[in-house]
Amino acid sequence: MRRARLAAGIVLGAGVLIAPLAAASSASATTSPNTPTAVPAGVNAADLPGATVFGTTPPSTPVTVSFILKMRDEDSLAAAVERGIPTADYLGVGQFAAEYGQSASNINALTNYLAGFGITTTVYADNLDVVANGTAGDFNNALTITEEQVNVPAERGGGVGPSSRKQTVYSNNQAPLLPYRLASFVTAILGLSDYGPYVSDAVKAATQDAPQTSSSSTCIAEFGLSNGCHLPQDFASMYDLNPLYRRADGAGETAAIVTLAAVDPGAPEYFWSSVADITRTGSLTVDNIDGGPGAPSGTSGSDETDLDIEQSGGLAPGANVIDYQAPNTDYGFADAFFTAASQDIAGSVSASWGESETYLEASIRSGLEASGYAPAFDEAFLEMAAQGQSAFTSSGDFGGYTAAEDLGTTNLAVGNPADSPFITACGATSLPGTSYLAGPAGTATATTTTTRIWGWDYLWQPIADVTGEPLATVAESEPIGSGGGFSVLEPEPSYQTEVSGTNFFHAVEYLTPADYETVAPGLVEPTAWNFAATPSVTFGFGTGRAVPDLATDGDPQTGYLIYGASAGGLNEYGGTSFVAPQLNGSTAVIDSYLGHRVGFWNPVMYAAAAGGGHVFSQLNAASTSNDNIYYTGNPGAEYNEGVGLGQPDLARLAAAFGSAA
Repeated sequence: MRRARLAAGIVLGAGVLIAPLAAASSASATTSPNTPTAVPAGVNAADLPGATVFGTTPPSTPVTVSFILKMRDEDSLAAAVERGIPTADYLGVGQFAAEYGQSASNINALTNYLAGFGITTTVYADNLDVVANGTAGDFNNALTITEEQVNVPAERGGGVGPSSRKQTVYSNNQAPLLPYRLASFVTAILGLSDYGPYVSDAVKAATQDAPQTSSSSTCIAEFGLSNGCHLPQDFASMYDLNPLYRRADGAGETAAIVTLAAVDPGAPEYFWSSVADITRTGSLTVDNIDGGPGAPSGTSGSDETDLDIEQSGGLAPGANVIDYQAPNTDYGFADAFFTAASQDIAGSVSASWGESETYLEASIRSGLEASGYAPAFDEAFLEMAAQGQSAFTSSGDFGGYTAAEDLGTTNLAVGNPADSPFITACGATSLPGTSYLAGPAGTATATTTTTRIWGWDYLWQPIADVTGEPLATVAESEPIGSGGGFSVLEPEPSYQTEVSGTNFFHAVEYLTPADYETVAPGLVEPTAWNFAATPSVTFGFGTGRAVPDLATDGDPQTGYLIYGASAGGLNEYGGTSFVAPQLNGSTAVIDSYLGHRVGFWNPVMYAAAAGGGHVFSQLNAASTSNDNIYYTGNPGAEYNEGVGLGQPDLARLAAAFGSAA
């Protein structure tokens, strides 16, 4: 799931945007403890494109706000997480809170201050998240703001995703202020607006509406695919999870899904029993965070939630599954992660929602977002790693050009939170197969003969043939593939220095960025492409955290079945959204097989790749038939920016985790 673009072309508002810090005070040694000081805060909906303010929010309106507190000794924990924390050193939540959470005196000072304005609070067990409930009037008084009513128009979604919905929301139009003694230990205040920025971007197969074949194969007859309609069992077979099932199926473990849309009631159970023929003994629990996301629907992204649960629970039939489903808001997303961390029930957690780094950077430079947003989520991921919880997120579905989906710019970009050094970013491959296409100009087929980096350049000509559109038009409208590249916000983590390929790349530049414009103060980005049908392979160097970390099949043309009302019943989907929950479920099996949590995957994975042992199968052909619409293979290297370390052999990876422990 990715954030929807709120306007065609360049937009600087949307999503988890953080309010301007114009009122921020410069702290110094002489700053009074009571000096009003601005704190990074949530979305300022009034500044979104086309938004209109039509009055003040009734003071009695219920409001939920999350105060994300600064982690103590964060740098030392980050260094330890990148090195890899031994199993014996995993912390309990109480231990984590005592060592890295905020002090009881600081928390008491904050909660007492809020109580003075009639605001009640709940302190998470990790001492990093304080959830506050009150009214708009209460928060107006406590934070020196004015909540306003804002109409936000519906806008066309980016890429293949649906449109964002029209919303009427409340929102602050000023930076919230706290006394300096409190502001000094608050990373961000999230929830002063209930704007919901996210929409579903789970990718359907390009051929599903008009397959052309007389074959009796159900997959071909229904979706026009010769190698799709996969089930969890196919994933287990393709990536060598089956040997572990001989003595483990996830029993005794728990896998958690973090999502911003409600599950379709009964959909996972029907998928397991009637579609995949899987007998589950583990439970499914729904935990509505901050009141939950509301009723399930296709527009809210319930199909994403359905597939996450179906895949993770299907791969670990003995494991319990927790669905942490939160409101489609900044505070809901943060609270869901912090709930998973502070409850510490789940040994593995996955999510498939995000935004591009360029979107984040443009929003910060425009004064719509503060730097406290991303660090707030990094704190949750660090806590999970310290407690031995494995965490996964999808890398995105727009190849090397993640910003084309949300901001509308055409520069190379990776996604957030996939760029975090403290979470495992999941890319995607394409399997061999044939797609049957039909359109107003005729019929066509698209065939891949070997497993490759997922990139829809192989579909461009067949789509042009059946639609009658110019090839360049199709290419520029379908830059679809495995999200990957180099972060411009996060440095290269130490574990990535163990392998080759994380600081150089080979590329095939079908799409050359053009028409540069100022999209935010001090930020100039391209807004168009020039198309080349037969690019040559080029070479270059990159810096920063390289994304993704590994990959499995995620091309919708060779994808997986999903069931749910929001997906239209039984359907064929794909995208990196599948890979994260599949590795989540696989982790539950590995943990039960080894008898302990394996924790943050990346340090062990990169060490295993550097040491050989055939733990990963790399896709390193450098050609126009193996790319993510920009990055291709790095011949001779252990890593490329299309699929990371490559495709895992999960049985061998489990052995590596066992040896590391």
